[in-house]
Amino acid sequence: MNPSRFVLAAGTAAASVLLLSGPAFAHVGVQPVGQAAQGGYATVNVKVPNERDNASTVKVEVNFPLDHPLASVMPQPVPGWKVEVTKSDLDKPLTLHGKQISQAVSKVTWTADGSKIGPGQFQQFPLSLGQLPEDTDQLVLKAIQTYDNKEVVRWIEEQKGTEEPQNPAPVLKLSPAGEDHHGAAATSAAPSASASVSASADAKGAEGASGDHAGTETAAASSTDTTARVLGGAGIVVGIAGVAFGILAGRRRSA
Repeated sequence: MNPSRFVLAAGTAAASVLLLSGPAFAHVGVQPVGQAAQGGYATVNVKVPNERDNASTVKVEVNFPLDHPLASVMPQPVPGWKVEVTKSDLDKPLTLHGKQISQAVSKVTWTADGSKIGPGQFQQFPLSLGQLPEDTDQLVLKAIQTYDNKEVVRWIEEQKGTEEPQNPAPVLKLSPAGEDHHGAAATSAAPSASASVSASADAKGAEGASGDHAGTETAAASSTDTTARVLGGAGIVVGIAGVAFGILAGRRRSA
């Protein structure tokens, strides 16, 4: 093959790969902050990149499936954007924390209010979700992106098989519900710590009692020794006085 033709063919193939992979790389997506476990609550970010060089994103709409409804969807305020939460009636009410819920959030819409997502930029829109369903391992959140030139891109295609569609819908993957052993561990550890403190206190109490007993014995011995010394000194004084009296009496008799 002619070298120039080979270089041209390689360049064309590389350009085709870039053109095909570019849109797929920059589509609207949803990313959990931490873990999104079945049956639990999660914080997620709806990530919206701007794919156009000559237009800015001014509106983002995210739709929630009603076949796996969420009782609570709370958006976090984003400066420069106005948010609207839409609810819809459920065919089958939900039971959450002992209460019947007949409506669930079906759509959240962010509209530019002093801000835009410009070319080469992206914006994240945080959401608090719950209670996540237990009977599925993912939630498909179809999104619609609107530009200031009136162009609308619908990120609503669900992936079938291994090949990613041109405009894939954002998917929130749910991890299996896990047992939280932290509380049990803390509970079982508490008696051990309490026993340790109690044992330490008992040891200190025993030590204190032993010290007090020893101090009492020492004080008693010291008191006894002092008494003996006093009595001994008094006996010596009496003895000296008796000797002196005897000498004086002898001298008087001799006289």
